[in-house]
Amino acid sequence: MAVPRLSVVIPMYNEEAVLPLLVSRLRPVLDGLGRTYEVVAVDDGSRDATAAMVTLMRAKWPELRLVRLRRNSGHQAALTAGLHRSRGDHVVTIDADLQDPPEVIAEMLGLAEAQHLDIVYGVRGDRASDTLFKRATADLYYRLMRRIVGNRMPPGAGDFRLLSRAMVDALRQLPEQAPVYRLLVPWLGFPSGQVVYTREKRAAGVSKYPLAKMINLTVDSVISFTAAPLRLGIWLGAIGALACAIAAVKVLVAYFQGAVVPGWTSLSLVVLFLGASQLICLGLLGEYVGRIYHGIQARPGYFVGEDSLTEAGPEPDFPDEPVRPRRPDARLRRPG
Repeated sequence: MAVPRLSVVIPMYNEEAVLPLLVSRLRPVLDGLGRTYEVVAVDDGSRDATAAMVTLMRAKWPELRLVRLRRNSGHQAALTAGLHRSRGDHVVTIDADLQDPPEVIAEMLGLAEAQHLDIVYGVRGDRASDTLFKRATADLYYRLMRRIVGNRMPPGAGDFRLLSRAMVDALRQLPEQAPVYRLLVPWLGFPSGQVVYTREKRAAGVSKYPLAKMINLTVDSVISFTAAPLRLGIWLGAIGALACAIAAVKVLVAYFQGAVVPGWTSLSLVVLFLGASQLICLGLLGEYVGRIYHGIQARPGYFVGEDSLTEAGPEPDFPDEPVRPRRPDARLRRPG
C-alpha cells in the first residue's frame, strides 16, 4: 500500500449533520493538490450515525479512512489517535465543523514547503462569527497561555495546523497523559509560520465545546505546563500575614487609646479568609496529585476499536493502542 504524502486528521463526535458539507468542500481541495493523501476521520465514540456515514462515503472516496475509538475519549485524545496513525510526510489537523476553512490547507502546505517549516499555524484573524463571550474568553485564554509558553504560541491559533513528520514523531515521544497540543506544539520550538484566515460559523450541528469543556481545557493547559498555581499558597499566606499585621497594629492603637474594639467582625473575616485560602491551596494540590496518580497508572488515553486501513492489507506499522509512557530517563524533559 502506497504511503501518502499528506494526512488530514479530523476528530469527529456526533457530526452526522456536517459530514456531507465537509466532504463537498474538503475533497476538491485535496484532489487539487496533485499529491497522494489520506483523510483520517477519528470517530470519538459518536452516538449518532457519524461512523456509518464515513463508512458509506469510503466507497466513493478511497482516500477516506475511518479510525473508530471504543468510547468517547475527548477531543485531544482523538487528535492523538489520528496523529499516531497518520502516515503522511505532512499532517494537517482540522475540526469537522468547517469553522476552519479547508481551502487554507493548500496555502499551509505551500508555505511549509517553500520555507522548510515544521509547523504552520492556522491563525484566526477575524472571529466575528463567534459570540462576544467566546471571543472575550478566548482572548483571556491565549493571553494566559502565552505567559506560560512564551511568544512562540501565536494568539488565535487553535487546533488547525500543519505539522511535518519530524514534528509528529517528536510529539509521539512525549509521555503526556492528557496532551494539550496548543501548548505542546509551540513548546517544542520547531521552525514555524502562520496563515491568517477568517473564522466561519459552524456549518451544521451544535458546538462540541461548551463552557464546561473550555474550562477543563484551560485547567489542563495550566496544570500540564506549570507549577505556578502551587505558589498561590505563598502569596495568599503573605497577604494574610500582612492583613493580620495591619489589624494587629490597629488593635494595639485602639487599646492604648482606650477605645472599645469590636472583635467579632474582624475575627470572622480573618477566619473566612484563611479558610478560603487553605481550601484553594488544597484544591490545587489535589489537582497536581491527581495528575501524578494518573501518570503512575499510565493508562492509555484512548482505545482503537476499528481502523479501516487494516481491512485492505497487512497490519501497518503502529500498535492498536497508543504507546505507553517510556522510562523517566527516556523522556523529553521540559526546561525548569
